[in-house]
Amino acid sequence: MASEMMEALMLLCQEKHIDELYLLDRLEQSLAKSYADVLHLDFGARVTIDRATGRVYVYELVPKGEPDEETGEYTEFDEVDVTPPDTSRIAAQHAKAEIKTLVRNAARAQIYDEFRGRVGDIITGTVLQSTPDFTIIKIREGVEAELPHFDQRRFPDERDERPAGERYLHNQRIKAIIVDVRDPNATQPAVRGERQRPPIVVSRTHPDLIRRLFELEVPEVYDGVVSIRSIAREAGVRSKIAVSSVDERLDPVGACVGPKGSRVRTVVSELRGERVDVVPWFDDAARCVASALSPARVSRVIVDGATGHATVIVPDDQLSLAIGKEGQNARLAARLTGLHIDIKNESLAANILNNLPEVVEEAVDEEEIAHRCKYVSPSGVPCRNMARPGSDFCGIHDAMENAEISSDSDSLI
Repeated sequence: MASEMMEALMLLCQEKHIDELYLLDRLEQSLAKSYADVLHLDFGARVTIDRATGRVYVYELVPKGEPDEETGEYTEFDEVDVTPPDTSRIAAQHAKAEIKTLVRNAARAQIYDEFRGRVGDIITGTVLQSTPDFTIIKIREGVEAELPHFDQRRFPDERDERPAGERYLHNQRIKAIIVDVRDPNATQPAVRGERQRPPIVVSRTHPDLIRRLFELEVPEVYDGVVSIRSIAREAGVRSKIAVSSVDERLDPVGACVGPKGSRVRTVVSELRGERVDVVPWFDDAARCVASALSPARVSRVIVDGATGHATVIVPDDQLSLAIGKEGQNARLAARLTGLHIDIKNESLAANILNNLPEVVEEAVDEEEIAHRCKYVSPSGVPCRNMARPGSDFCGIHDAMENAEISSDSDSLI
């Protein structure tokens, strides 16, 4: 009849999905090292565990013959039974330690298999613990993720995935994007203490976090009708995204902003107040650069495709707005378009303008402006939707104009 210890081991293996023979083999190896130290055996020991009774047998390895001439080590040994009387107590201690290690490794391997194909996905979790170097986020029961924010001056090999100024409280719910899943079977750990840290690494600074948030908030983006063509981000401060639509009748910027800015406001709220500029994307490089420098008005754009440089000329009163605070607007526009942007005002660029050929790429399509809605809100913000055929207004404001001029006293509008 199997011993109580063996029955408990077998039940635990079934519960934790651990191979029984693998566990017993690991126990034998661990016990062999311990008994070699406890019994002061010069050439080590071999331990066997009876699979039926659970009894532990310890054998001293006694060398026989001559050692190898090159290595000086013995290759053949005799085994002498030196089993001490208290093997069960020591075996139980080692079994407990080995089982904990195996259960932890099995859980990490299971998490790795589940999440290694989800890099780039967005997750929602609850903050469990926050330290100066990282924050532990609970994704679900038994699955945790690490949001690292190490000081790069002290730990240059570690990550910093937290936007500047963000702090997290216990039990606070946050969204983040998976950027890495650590392999528990890797021979060389990538970072210090990796075995004790959560296997999933998440980020709140990655540009794709904005893409995933818009997919959650904007059905047109999720369905692929509106495409996010490029993202430039300075995490925690400001971001720009360029969008386009496969449907000419749909305004991609209006779809992302939402009614009265409701959709983009939700994204900004999740990003803790980070400013998000949504601009239209154009295949024409000059128009794309002019759009990327929004809200500044651009007079002219000259693109050199061979060198990847774009010279932008703006009105004198728009120069500081085009450059932005500490060059932020121009820097984000350059990242968004992938071009090196040189901004000049009209006064300083007079010589360049005089030498330009008669036909120059225009940054603004006059025909497109003519087809945009002409409604302007009381605060002076123009509508960005396209006008309906045969009308100067979009569908929403066309109805408002008709309602205002209606003379029917019984009208319900």
